[in-house]
Amino acid sequence: MTDSDISMLPVDAEQALLVGRAWRAGAGPSVVVLRAGQVIDISVHAATMTGLLERADAPAIARNAPGDALGTLDELLANAKTESTRLLAPNDLQAIKACGVTFAVSLLERVIEEQAKGNPARAGELRGAMQECIGDDLSAIKPGSPAADKLKQDLIVRGLWSPYMEVGIGPDAEVFSKSQPMSAVGFGADVGLHPDSRWNNPEPEIVLAVNSRGEVRGASLGNDVNLRDIEGRSALLLGKAKDNNASCAIGPFIRLFDQHFTIDTIRNAEVSMLIEGADDNFRLAGASRMREISRDPLEATRSTTASTCRPSRSS
Repeated sequence: MTDSDISMLPVDAEQALLVGRAWRAGAGPSVVVLRAGQVIDISVHAATMTGLLERADAPAIARNAPGDALGTLDELLANAKTESTRLLAPNDLQAIKACGVTFAVSLLERVIEEQAKGNPARAGELRGAMQECIGDDLSAIKPGSPAADKLKQDLIVRGLWSPYMEVGIGPDAEVFSKSQPMSAVGFGADVGLHPDSRWNNPEPEIVLAVNSRGEVRGASLGNDVNLRDIEGRSALLLGKAKDNNASCAIGPFIRLFDQHFTIDTIRNAEVSMLIEGADDNFRLAGASRMREISRDPLEATRSTTASTCRPSRSS
């Protein structure tokens, strides 16, 4: 593997079960696995990623199933913006859901957006006022707890309560459709920004791969393209701010859970981000620790998959 391969793979890539999807010229999308630097087409054993995640033997298929070699990872990445054989986003038929304001810092930023009414010039002033009032560490407050309810009452008195606070420390998580099935873009592809937006940024995320039974089978990395000015004008504009062409990037692979990689690995992970401007020497780096998240990943998953069927009535 080359240096560029290694930089995007887990440090223990040799033992990781990395599955994804690739576009094969003349054949279309295929389920693939990365083995020893080679991308192997195993779609004869699982036609879709959705189908693979439904199978109890998915780790064994990823580890042992024979298939066609498509080339090295570096070769496929070099074709990211061509019609040649290239990697796609690793998910396919699954709904793409997101849970908002699960980090304390994210909660504060959403409230700042709302208070600023989409005006970035006011963000700094509001950030200072919010941190002076309630601090910037809400991670110790369990959503829906008596302590959270007391903080809610205090913020209402101060005129600082908002819908973002409700989903941040209230009993119910914010769950929304981030992108339509089959619409996520993969590693190396261009992400999309709504032409109306002038204040936006990437948001690094851990993406959970969940099957139809609500079982988390693995995880990937994602970029939740965030349009801060549009969502800041009104929480009811969330759909316009989130669900756009190429507004969700995932990949390059899903790492399946096994004895080396579990939900506890996710709970203790740190997600880092580096932004570099090609023309202006801009550079921004940051990191978020999953142990600071306000809701456990499995709790968030249950919020996105739980449903009850009831007969409908007309009035």
